[in-house]
Amino acid sequence: MGGPTPMKDEDRDHWRWFALKRWDGKGDRTGSVGLRKIRKRTTEGLAQWYVISTLALRSRVRLMGKSFVEPSSKGGGFVDLKQLSSKEGNSFSSESMTLASNGCVDFRGRIADKRTTGGWQASPFIIVNEVAERLAFFAVAVNMVAYLVFEMHQSLPNAATHVTDWIGAAYVLTILGAFLADAYLGRFLTIIIFSCVYSVGMVLLTLSASIDSLRPPLCLKRPCPPATDRQIYFLYGALALIALGTGGIKPCVSSFGADQFDEADETEIPKKYSFFNWFFFAINMGALLGITLMVYIQQEKGWTWGFAVPTVVMFCSILMLAAGFSKYRYKKPMGSVFTRFVQVIVASLKNHMRGIKVGGHGDLFEVRTNESDILGACKLSHTSQYRFLDKAAVIGDTEASDTTNRWRVCTVTQVEEFKCFIRVLPVWASTIALSLSFAQLSTFFISQATIMDRQLAPNFLIPSGSVPVFAALNALILVPLYEKILVPLLRRHTGHCRGLTSLQRMGVGLFISIFALASAALVEKKRRQDPNPKTVGVFWLFPQFFLIGSAEVFTYVGQLEFFYDEATDGTRSISSAMFLCEIGIGSWLSTALVKIIERATGGVEKGWLRSSLNGSKLDYFYWVLAGINGVNFVVYVWVAMRYKGRDGARGSGTVRDESMVELGGNGGVIRREDEGELKSLVF
Repeated sequence: MGGPTPMKDEDRDHWRWFALKRWDGKGDRTGSVGLRKIRKRTTEGLAQWYVISTLALRSRVRLMGKSFVEPSSKGGGFVDLKQLSSKEGNSFSSESMTLASNGCVDFRGRIADKRTTGGWQASPFIIVNEVAERLAFFAVAVNMVAYLVFEMHQSLPNAATHVTDWIGAAYVLTILGAFLADAYLGRFLTIIIFSCVYSVGMVLLTLSASIDSLRPPLCLKRPCPPATDRQIYFLYGALALIALGTGGIKPCVSSFGADQFDEADETEIPKKYSFFNWFFFAINMGALLGITLMVYIQQEKGWTWGFAVPTVVMFCSILMLAAGFSKYRYKKPMGSVFTRFVQVIVASLKNHMRGIKVGGHGDLFEVRTNESDILGACKLSHTSQYRFLDKAAVIGDTEASDTTNRWRVCTVTQVEEFKCFIRVLPVWASTIALSLSFAQLSTFFISQATIMDRQLAPNFLIPSGSVPVFAALNALILVPLYEKILVPLLRRHTGHCRGLTSLQRMGVGLFISIFALASAALVEKKRRQDPNPKTVGVFWLFPQFFLIGSAEVFTYVGQLEFFYDEATDGTRSISSAMFLCEIGIGSWLSTALVKIIERATGGVEKGWLRSSLNGSKLDYFYWVLAGINGVNFVVYVWVAMRYKGRDGARGSGTVRDESMVELGGNGGVIRREDEGELKSLVF
């Protein structure tokens, strides 16, 4: 007969992967289907499956120091795992562990091989793409107020308000992009599609600046004729597409980059958090180029070149991202997370109205499969928080015969997914105030620079729109220093792999923001009281830019880490969108706060914020913001110290994954706990 058909290397890897996923309780339907196909084309499969699965069990499950004994395939005897050959064990450890265990696949739909996909061989494409996209965005953002005033003949207050609202909308739309990525499209496809939308908007914006009929005629004397409705609609349509593109790209890029690292691989965990730092570095590099090089091109070459160059850069960013197509690890969409959230709410309310009470953990419903009921997501263990929501997983008399209707009864995993989302909301809300401070970077900070001495050399005047370079340069310097020096130093004192937990890092940023606004108030008071304010050098603004940039480094990266870690498999993009959304909310709140202070202090003629900055009392406004940040910091510390992560530990921004593994036969159960770092500093 010629003997059994040898197993292919590809098939062997799939068997080994399935062994790991089976004993971890994290298998998926795709893997099971693929293995059924392999089993059909090899007669050696069952024998190799037994050896590999037992090796996997020995390698992945801790048995309290006892030797586990498995029934033998011969004569009902037993085989001690410790007696398996070291040769087989070494082969398993060196080869099978190269397959990703976080559910990621390669571009062919196979389980991703860590030797050829993901990690730092894929991340540079994502980081360079982010540099290009941020360059394009900031090139438009810092120039748009001037374009609306000088080309579209809008008043300065209206132009500033329109730009602030546009930036706010761009970040709030991240919720839409995250929803589409998690539910239907996947992160990579979402980035590509919305990047194309972004590019179309950039093309239309360039046309608006280059075609005379799309803007009002040149005005040399006030009052200038306003733009027509057709011209306004064309421009706003272009800006709307750019905002929509930004909303689709931003929540997916950081999560897609983090997907390139396997959380179950101890060697890749530090690399993932290093990626977050360098990703923030990329954001600031793009911002730096946008507010320096692009501003210079606009001033020297005109508006057409000022928008055309970022348009070309945006097209290049799409090509750069697509170039790494074969090297990425991909996670498949898992359905609408908002639908699952609503199902939990509806089911818990229905059961509450029926008088159902929650008993023990054993009374809650969960599917009896290795994988969860949510496609591609791991099972989640039950937690004691928000016990009212547990009623959604209680099986009543009417649901006993039908447990497939999720509007009547939900799984424990589905309930815990919603709990994880609710759990981070207080932390999210207690960091929104910082976005108020960030909003001043593009408004009053630049307004101060406009009327200060910006002469750097006899023939060089620093453009006022380029002054935020102080904050960007600070981030570019601080990120490498933090990554290479501070993290190892802090790690020795805290024992935490990242030096500081995510919550601590955010707290440091919030604390620094208080001094950033206090510095801004003191500098503005000095400038306003100077006999000749125009002679005060622009470098007096350096401390406030430096401090606000430092606050951004700590808080922004901390938020990236925190919201990704605390999210479940099906809510990663939504979680990333949450902290991006607060940037947009901060922009809108800044506008509202300015209006409130204007009306409360006497309007634009007699109040703190007047038409002329020299006659204003901007330092009072900065002190208000410093006070808001101070109160916000106290609230944040209270929230952070009371925060219970997915591992149930207070003040921890880490995650514990706990799974139940049924060993069949004897009905025994092994519980595996992978507890993250619980060590925490006291603020």
